[in-house]
Amino acid sequence: MRSSNPVFSRRGFSRDTGYAGFNAQQPQAGSPAAGAGPYATNPYATNPYAQDTQLGDPTQAPARSGAMTIDDVVSRTAITLGTVFVTAALSWFLLPVDPANINTSYGIGVGAALVAFVFAMIQAFKSKASPALILLYAAFEGVFLGVISSAVSTYVTPGAVPQAVLGTMAVFAGVLIAYKMRWIRVNRRFVGFVMAAAMGFMLLMVVNLLFALIGGGDGLGFRSGGLGILFGVIGIILGACFLALDFKQVEDGLTYGAPRQEAWLAAFGLTMTLVWIYLEFLRLISILQGDD
Repeated sequence: MRSSNPVFSRRGFSRDTGYAGFNAQQPQAGSPAAGAGPYATNPYATNPYAQDTQLGDPTQAPARSGAMTIDDVVSRTAITLGTVFVTAALSWFLLPVDPANINTSYGIGVGAALVAFVFAMIQAFKSKASPALILLYAAFEGVFLGVISSAVSTYVTPGAVPQAVLGTMAVFAGVLIAYKMRWIRVNRRFVGFVMAAAMGFMLLMVVNLLFALIGGGDGLGFRSGGLGILFGVIGIILGACFLALDFKQVEDGLTYGAPRQEAWLAAFGLTMTLVWIYLEFLRLISILQGDD
């Protein structure tokens, strides 16, 4: 089962190819994957029909030296998100968006976003997780977030940034609790629905951008007014669904003994999803408070 996150879909957290270059231990008889057809040959398979395992439950993962643990995932995610936060704060203060510097700041912010995208794509297509690439992505992504957050706070909606941060944290906590309580079941139907919704959402955003570039203004109106609010809510819901898929992929890695290096991949994917949710919250809050 593939995650909506392109990082997980290209790497060891994928049922199709397994982890490149890692001679993984095959599931033993009686394990969740034993006798499960194609799932039995891949140690990182996501079998929606296998018995449930709790995220981070060490009793469910094979005891093997060098295997990824939940502490590895938490620590790498904290480092990656910390890098985003530090560079965002620095760019906020060092790249002011006042009238005298706004063009320079916007230029640096857009350039940083493009560089971050390049690093993300390189990592997504690499056979192994690269901590250096992941942290470089986080650093440049933070520069972009710092500039765009400063601009929104200065010219659009003062106070939007802390509200967006709190909203992102609330979504993360809520999805994690719902996942651990098994209120969210990540099965084939769930994945199919999320992937179809995500493709439709992105297609509409691309069409809206093209209309905006050709005709000016807001294109089809998906970024302002009532439609903007609706699509902002949909974007946040999709981000929450991405988180559920990411949690499932991490759980599979823990259950089947993924190598410790894969914790960086988990951190990378979770960071990308949280950035998505934060930006959607920032846009939604700007629309809501701008209409008041």
